[in-house]
Amino acid sequence: MTEAQAPRLTFRNAEKRDVSQLVSIENQCFILDRLSHRSFLRMLEKGHSDIIIAELNNVAVGYALLLYRRGASLARLYSLAVLPEYRGAGLGAALINQAEQRVRAHDCVYLRLEVRPDNLGAIKLYKHLGYRQFDVKPDYYEDHSEALCFEKRIIYPHPVTRLQVPFYCQTTEFSCGPASLLMAMAGLNRDIAMTQADELQLWRESTTIFMTSGHGGCGPHGLGLAAWRRGFEVDMYLSHEQVLFIDSVRSQEKRDVISLVQEDFMRQLEATDVRFHYCNITMQMLINHLDAGHIPLILISTYRINRNKAPHWVVLTAHDPHFIYLHDPDVDNEHHASESDNCYVPVSKAEFVAMARFGRSQLRAAVVISRRSLDSASIGQS
Repeated sequence: MTEAQAPRLTFRNAEKRDVSQLVSIENQCFILDRLSHRSFLRMLEKGHSDIIIAELNNVAVGYALLLYRRGASLARLYSLAVLPEYRGAGLGAALINQAEQRVRAHDCVYLRLEVRPDNLGAIKLYKHLGYRQFDVKPDYYEDHSEALCFEKRIIYPHPVTRLQVPFYCQTTEFSCGPASLLMAMAGLNRDIAMTQADELQLWRESTTIFMTSGHGGCGPHGLGLAAWRRGFEVDMYLSHEQVLFIDSVRSQEKRDVISLVQEDFMRQLEATDVRFHYCNITMQMLINHLDAGHIPLILISTYRINRNKAPHWVVLTAHDPHFIYLHDPDVDNEHHASESDNCYVPVSKAEFVAMARFGRSQLRAAVVISRRSLDSASIGQS
């Protein structure tokens, strides 16, 4: 075969005109969980994504679809497809290599993916390319099959020591605080249940009654009190002593209720050994807590994630020289997100400092929980 006759493999970004070809590849490669014409079009128009098309002699033979998480250094290989007649020639590995180059250009520290446990060929390929399994998601696919979650560190290959914190997805739009507290408590005590009933019970105990709109969210006072009642030590860090979230509502009646709720929480907290620190918790303080096995809940603004200025609770789970890692209980199912996009999410330390504040007052709040020592347990029971 002459050089001119040799197969020529090229890669390019997908465009709107390629949607029909992408759907054709999708339908030839998959029986279930297929992406539709509308889904591909939405990815190209609005998605925080890349679609890479592999062409052999100018004929589309496969694609890789990457999703990026806004505000985090994380990417996900949402779909990888190679036409059946072209498999076994290294095209899958070549597409993954292209995907990794894109991820590296986006400064993403991890590339993650899901795969069916019966897709042995794909699992072998991923392991060969340096991916490791880090989780299993039950009832993930359309036929209720579980998914194996794999990841590969793309940049900054420093070792990461992770706290073993299970993931829990909030079941309502207003219960990020209770969901985060459930994860933190279960990370310290495996006997802690993580159910919707427990989530809503925590919300009932911790809610501020009113927030920006709709149902009230949970503030640090209520969450700290709920954790203490369940046998944990609590350190609470607040940037100021004023009533929290009061600037987020306009009605004076609602502002008065928020004030009364916080006053009541403070009265209850005075009877506990919860430790208050009126200061901005620093990155080094957070790192020290993580190294000691303590689990911080942090209040952030979602503006740097989805451009909505809403208060939101997340759980810190790890750190390394470049990143802080978090569990975010709010899974964006409308944009093809999965739980693996929301656990151990790497956020650059500078980005995290910018997002860990809320409102005009630049409120910074953290609730750090840890296992109760024998001495403190006796104090709590006295």
